Amino acid sequence: MKIAVIGTGYVGLVTGTCLAETGNDVICVDINEAKVKQMQAGEVPIYEPGLDLLFHRNIEQDRLTFTTNLADAVKDAQIIFMALPTPPGGDGAADLSYILGAAKDISKLITEYKVIVNKSTVPVGTADKVKAVFAENTSVEVDVVSNPEFLREGVAVDDFMKPDRVVLGTKSEKAKKLMTELYAPYVRQGNPILFMDERSSELTKYAANSFLATKITFMNEIANLCELVGADVDAVRRGIGSDDRIGKRFLFPGVGYGGSCFPKDVQALVKSSDDYAYDFQILKSVMEVNERQKTILVDKVLKYYKGDIKGKHFALWGLAFKPETDDIREAPALYIIDELVKNGATVTVFDPEAMTNVKNILGDKIKYAKNQYEALEGAEALLIATEWSVFRNPDFDKIEHILKNKVVFDGRNLYDLQKMIDLGYYYNSIGRKLID
Repeated sequence: MKIAVIGTGYVGLVTGTCLAETGNDVICVDINEAKVKQMQAGEVPIYEPGLDLLFHRNIEQDRLTFTTNLADAVKDAQIIFMALPTPPGGDGAADLSYILGAAKDISKLITEYKVIVNKSTVPVGTADKVKAVFAENTSVEVDVVSNPEFLREGVAVDDFMKPDRVVLGTKSEKAKKLMTELYAPYVRQGNPILFMDERSSELTKYAANSFLATKITFMNEIANLCELVGADVDAVRRGIGSDDRIGKRFLFPGVGYGGSCFPKDVQALVKSSDDYAYDFQILKSVMEVNERQKTILVDKVLKYYKGDIKGKHFALWGLAFKPETDDIREAPALYIIDELVKNGATVTVFDPEAMTNVKNILGDKIKYAKNQYEALEGAEALLIATEWSVFRNPDFDKIEHILKNKVVFDGRNLYDLQKMIDLGYYYNSIGRKLID
């Protein structure tokens, strides 16, 4: 099939590349000329494991191309994916201006039947708004399909190529046939293509992310309670995770969720609920608890130093909101850094992939190390905010000789408690026994 993908952000680029991998001719459109030139030159603009291999292979085989010319992209495309940003506004509502603007532009260019696929995360009713734009600007027949993405950063290529499910919102039999043909190669093992109405499809994405955010936040609350009552959150996690009604995933406590999806989607679902005069109390509590959790590590630091860290220097491992990505949107590490600096401390950081993105925001407000051990030089203590694999089995002898004191505040529970006892560290983690 001939496919156009409008927008080459995280979702658009992964979608376009993976669609090309199954033999489709895909042209990706972006208004950022520098970015398009970068991609045309074979440079992947984001960090996502496994994406570069597919990206280069499909460019070399002329199945994946890039342009700034919207007319060229949509002219021959049978299916047009819109993968555009929907940033939250001041009131939490998703900003649909990019999507509705693109729909208007596309509507003035098409001359034959097209399937318009909304791949962006959008509030309920967006498909209807997109349909209205096309109805106002063209007499050409179109079908608007809602196709929410469920890509996890760090494993997005696998998620697209072998999805748990494909959700498609449309009542059109014509569109169903085309979309089934498009997605058939990705569900050969029997995972379902779920057809539903557009509004149910739109709500499915928000509901899924909000539920997972709630699960994470609930576990963080349990971890905080564990510290007060003397329980071990690892034991509790295993105890409830073995119940197949609950499941093992998203039960690891830490310093809160971040990224591009959970914070925005929870906020948007609350706003949509408010618009319908429904008080979504659980999700409002989730947002409140998550905000507190992001700086819980700083609370531990301040307690240890009796409220005074002015003039002290700390090392921070991990900047991305999760491992295997360079995404720092709503990353807990940024909140931790901000609180440390507000309290008069200085910070040196290290992250395998997210250093450049943080430097673009914070500049010389903090220091940046070439590796995890260099970050420890002159530091009173080590803080850990992201569970990168490279941090899981460090050289503790080396750490002891570089770090001023054997003090670790671990926001991701990376290390075995008994091991840290044997090594003689003060080790303060989340929801577990305090080693002092």
